[in-house]
Amino acid sequence: MTALEAAAALRQRQTSSVELTLGCLARIEKYNAELNAFLTVTAEEALAAARKADEELASGLDRGPLHGIPVAHKDLLCTKGVRTTSGSKTFAGYVPDHDAAAVERLRRAGAVMVGKTGMHEHAYGITSNNPHYGAVRNPWDPRRIPGGSSGGSAVAVATGMALLATGSDTGGSIRVPACYCGITGLKPTFGRVSKFGALPLGFTLDHIGPLTRTVRDAAAMLQALAGFDLRDATTVDRPVPDFLPPAGEISLAGLRVGLPANFFFEKLDPQVDNAVHFMAYTAQDLGAELVEVRVPDGHQLNVVAQVTLLAEAAAVHEPYIRKQRASYGDDVRALIDMGRLLPATDYLQAQRLRKRILGVYLNVLKQVDCLLVPATPMAAPLIGQNEVELGGAMEDTRLASTRFVRGFNALGLPVLSMPAGFTPTNLPLGCQLVGRPWEEALLLKIGAAIEERTGLWRRVPPAFTA
Repeated sequence: MTALEAAAALRQRQTSSVELTLGCLARIEKYNAELNAFLTVTAEEALAAARKADEELASGLDRGPLHGIPVAHKDLLCTKGVRTTSGSKTFAGYVPDHDAAAVERLRRAGAVMVGKTGMHEHAYGITSNNPHYGAVRNPWDPRRIPGGSSGGSAVAVATGMALLATGSDTGGSIRVPACYCGITGLKPTFGRVSKFGALPLGFTLDHIGPLTRTVRDAAAMLQALAGFDLRDATTVDRPVPDFLPPAGEISLAGLRVGLPANFFFEKLDPQVDNAVHFMAYTAQDLGAELVEVRVPDGHQLNVVAQVTLLAEAAAVHEPYIRKQRASYGDDVRALIDMGRLLPATDYLQAQRLRKRILGVYLNVLKQVDCLLVPATPMAAPLIGQNEVELGGAMEDTRLASTRFVRGFNALGLPVLSMPAGFTPTNLPLGCQLVGRPWEEALLLKIGAAIEERTGLWRRVPPAFTA
């Protein structure tokens, strides 16, 4: 059941928030021991909130489509009175006295928190193979990674342990798990959603966004999350439009979808290439015009994003790693050490180049309404697999997984990740729709149209949804 389907059922008195919440808690009880999606389960608080939601709806108080819907929060979003670890030993005992803005806004919308999800330590990685709390496992094949760093959130949604989940995205950490787990993820425009109360990683790269079963669910969730926040200086004070696409089949007539002729279709599994082109031809069948475009050097943009993150993550963690060095896992400690050695000149030059590349991308996006590109160049790798073979050459798993996603964090553009197909062994493949700043509504419309036609979102991991 999608979140919006559940919302309709609530209003038709076909179910209750308590029933939905009990269903999610039962799935957590049944599947979490194997998949390790949740670090903390808040069953009592969830049922109290669900009872309150049912009472409010019965009395005529309707807070919107998320009212009474179970949600899971990534464990770097502060939750008042509930521990927030950031997947680390560093914050293992941290119990905030406040909610993050995203938690606050979803609570205000009536969503019911069922728990906090596992993640890559400090959100600094793409495997969610956590040295302190154990590996989060992919429900399509538990031998494989779910992606990271928002791996637990993606697994929770893919298995129905929650109907919605929050994630953060600094270098693909919403979109990679969405791709590897066969669900939808949205990285909004930088400044669209407040980061207040989210434990940071990269000051100018972090984004908060939704992980959901469908594009329409993501739109409903963004509607609740978006908006200016005085507590976060990076949010932009601009009107929040209606993000929810219209019901039924949507025509894409008059829209132009760009397919890059360079970078994004190089060195990838042919199955991914076929899946993304299937999505393109679906958009064309719905009336869109496909346009070949050339984009700036993606390798150069990735270096800009990597240098930026190395420096900013080192700055974020400087107060902690000096005193608690042993509390960090080996991979995250090594990355922070690299950032501490990075010359300031490299960081500043990266920012100059970042601005220049953004200008070129904005010019490309004047020619088309969105870009359609792969989310990752392959399906989910095995846990512990350090290299993957692509284009006849071996490539580092982390770099391969983030090759098509990382650069858009540096550019701050809105990006929607959604299912594009499956391998013969039933592993999900994903694509991305990349839009102009502040045009999430258009991306969601295009995504919803393609989603409705393909029906790929209806496929669920068979072993973990009974």
